[in-house]
Amino acid sequence: MKKKLQLPKWFDGQLYTEGEKVTNPFSGESFDLTAEELSMYDFIMGSQMMAEQLGWLNPKTSIIQKQMAKGLDWFRVNNPKAYYVLLD
Repeated sequence: MKKKLQLPKWFDGQLYTEGEKVTNPFSGESFDLTAEELSMYDFIMGSQMMAEQLGWLNPKTSIIQKQMAKGLDWFRVNNPKAYYVLLD
């Protein structure tokens, strides 16, 4: 059984109570995520969508990009296998 992951204090996204299977839309590979992993995954994907809408070179996206990078780092450390399947 997987140990319960702790989300970082800076995380201000939605915290889910249940995990689910997530599929990489490009490769078709799937991974079962815990509630915490799914929360972080959606935070990362939402940050990416916001940055794309504003434009990656827009100065307003710098905070979003920093938060997204911290989320990716958290994922790489806490579940490297899922990171490489879903986010790499």
